[in-house]
Order: sequence, then structure tokens, then C-alpha cells
Amino acid sequence: MNNFDFCSPTYFVFGKQRENETGKYVAKFGGKKVLLHYGSESAKKSGLLDRVKRSLEQENISYVELGGVKPNPRSGLVYEGISLCRKEQVDFILAVGGGSVIDSAKAIAMGVLYDGDFWDFFSGKLPEEALPIGTVLTIAAAGSEGSPHTVITKEEGMLKRGAGGECLRPKFSILNPELTMTLPAYQTACGAVDIMAHVFERYFTNTKEVEFTDRLCEAVLLTMVNETPKAIKNPNDYGARANIMWAGMVAHNNLVGVGREQDWNSHMIEHELSALYDCAHGAGLAVIVPAWMSYVVEHHDCMKFAQMAVRVFGCQMDFENPKATALEGISALKRFFSSIGMPINFKELGAKKEDIPLLVEKLGIGDGKTGGFLPLDKKAITAIYELAAAE
Repeated sequence: MNNFDFCSPTYFVFGKQRENETGKYVAKFGGKKVLLHYGSESAKKSGLLDRVKRSLEQENISYVELGGVKPNPRSGLVYEGISLCRKEQVDFILAVGGGSVIDSAKAIAMGVLYDGDFWDFFSGKLPEEALPIGTVLTIAAAGSEGSPHTVITKEEGMLKRGAGGECLRPKFSILNPELTMTLPAYQTACGAVDIMAHVFERYFTNTKEVEFTDRLCEAVLLTMVNETPKAIKNPNDYGARANIMWAGMVAHNNLVGVGREQDWNSHMIEHELSALYDCAHGAGLAVIVPAWMSYVVEHHDCMKFAQMAVRVFGCQMDFENPKATALEGISALKRFFSSIGMPINFKELGAKKEDIPLLVEKLGIGDGKTGGFLPLDKKAITAIYELAAAE
């Protein structure tokens, strides 16, 4: 296990009807003038936004609103939010929604206190400060409610890029599994894939002697395999929703990734799909992750894949041919994704094989390599896209 620092200071408020306490926690963390940031009309129609507003008013906290966050959140709304916060002298940002809303809130929080273009933070600059953020989570998926990371799409060139810094961890996050019960089955499944992919990026590592975090990773993966079908079959299954919601947070606050080298190639490769086709991130990952695995298992030690196959999907280890076990595990993962209604190839996603050169070029890696588990160049990434395009 490698040396590491780990600090996860977010205050989590979990359970039924806890959104009614939002104002109390904004006040606890010093908020006096809030940007209430949210996505579509669903937050209004469900009554959630009204409940949050009442809780703010009960604490005599004033607020201004900015809705309209889209999946794969856009830079244009971030610029608008930065201007609004400066004009209204906002001192706290409250994100009510899923990962896209929280990511947009984080980008605004960085930009308000920065003299330059907020996109600098998505081009390699590390943020040193940001306005404090709180979240009321409505979708279990991105893990942004507990992480120091954000992903934004720049409309000019449709570039989807990530940024991160410890100042972006939310001060508090309210997690009420009831708020996820109205999600369509497709969104529930997309969230499950995203959660699993966050784990895979950490699980597949070259770092030795990480058995404890291996087991934590496998616990999250097993939870998703067991609980996701329950939530899809019965959207009101509170137990399943609760397990998924907490697993989603654990998957991405880096508890399962400390002390180990991480990869992140699958996310990087998928980002170009969702930027170009505006597909759901989880759906794109359902196509890319198995393709990445299928490529890597042919060019790397297969034992980690075989371990996943045995511990997560119950495959029997073939000690004479562990690669066969590894391939069986990858097939089991694809079957699981398909069983919960996810696409597993370009055709099902709506992507086009002829766009592969464009997707590779937009990655912007030039003649270099990227990733931690098996560094990939453009030729390797092209091969992964081609595997994803195969029916």
C-alpha cells in the first residue's frame, strides 16, 4: 500500500425527510445569502424546492435561484452563475439535484473567487479556494456529494473535462433515499453503472498489498449488483435505494481508493462520447468499461480481472487458465449491464463507428499516454472504441 493523506470533512445528513433541515445546515456552515442551484422542473413539481426554500426562510437565510442545469453540465450556465453570485454577493451555494447540478455548483463556487476564467481549473490549474457548497441529493450516481471533483462541458468545441481540489468537497450533503424513488428505471441504472465505474477506476491498480481496499471496492460492487435490480423492479424499495445512495457516496469520496494507484482511462474515454452525443454518462460507461476491460486483459496481467470475476460475480477460478476466468467475469458484467437496461455497444448507445477518429482526437493526448493501470496511447484507445463499436 502506498503512502496517502485522506480527509473527508463533509457532514452527511442521511434519511427520510432530512431535506426539511437544509436551512439549519446552511446556517451551521455560515451561509447567509445562498445561490439555490438546480436542474429541471422536477425539483419544483415534486415540491422539493419549496421544502428547501421553507427551511431556508425558517433560518432567515436569503437566496437567489438559478435553475436549468442539464445533464453533462455546460459552461454557459456556470458563467451565468458566477455573474449572479457576484452581483448578489452570495456567500454559499446550495445544489439541489444530482451530480450535474452539484458539478455545476462546484464550478461556480471556484469561479466566483477567481479573477480569471473558471475554465483554467479544467485545463490543469488547481483551485485554492471556493465558496462553500451544500447539497440536497436527488440521484445516486456521481458521488459528487462527497468528492472534491467536478466535470463540466465547454460548449465551444464541446470539450468535457474534469477539475478537482479539496476546497470543492461539500460542507454538508443531505441524502434522503426517498428523493430517488421517482427516477425512471433508465436513470437508476445509469447511476448504478457510474457508481460501479468509480470503483473500477480504483480497483484495477498495480499497487500491491491493498487487500483491505480491494474488499471495500468489492463490497460496493456487490451492493450494486444485488440492490440495483430491486430498485428497478420496485422503485419505492427504500432499503435498496438507501444502500445504493450510500454506496454511491463511498464509491467516489476516495475511501476505497486511498493508498493505491488509480487508472481513470474509462472515464476519460467515455467523456468524449457524452460530449459528442450528449448521452447519459452512465450509459456511455456501460459501453466503454467492458470494452476497456476486454482490451486491457489482453495486454496486462489478468489476475485482477479474475479476482473480480470470482469475488463479485461468483465465477470459479481456473488456476490453469486464469485469463478464462477473467473473460468470464467481463462477460458477466456485460450481462448485468444489459439486464438493467443499459446499452453495451455503440449501436445501442446511438454512437457511430465512423466518429472514432474524432473521438480519439478530441482526447487531446497527442503522442503521449494516459492512465495508471495500463497507460494507453491513441492506437490503444482507438482499439477500445472499436471493441465498443462491435455488436
